[in-house]
Amino acid sequence: MQTIVLVIHVMIAIALVSVVLIQKSEGGGLGMGGGGGMSGLMTGRSTANLLTRVTGGLFAAFVLTSITLSVLAAHRHSANSIALDRLAQPIQTTAPTPIAPATPKAPSVPIAP
Repeated sequence: MQTIVLVIHVMIAIALVSVVLIQKSEGGGLGMGGGGGMSGLMTGRSTANLLTRVTGGLFAAFVLTSITLSVLAAHRHSANSIALDRLAQPIQTTAPTPIAPATPKAPSVPIAP
């Protein structure tokens, strides 16, 4: 399921970038959305209106798939905490063997007074 939504998300992202680049900006941009000439299929105003609506629809779909992917990723992992679950279990340790304190040895060479 997550893979299908991810593929759709990438396709929407590519389409969104393409539609934004096609739009004619104030500075010219790529401006491939059609000129103001009457020889085209649509006039400049109707092209801009269509591209604006397509951009808005693709944006809405992009946000929807982004939210869907984040929800799927959150439910993919279990809600268990790694550290807290391990601390709740008793720790198995072995008791160290008691070591008797060492007794000091008498000096082998007598100390001169």
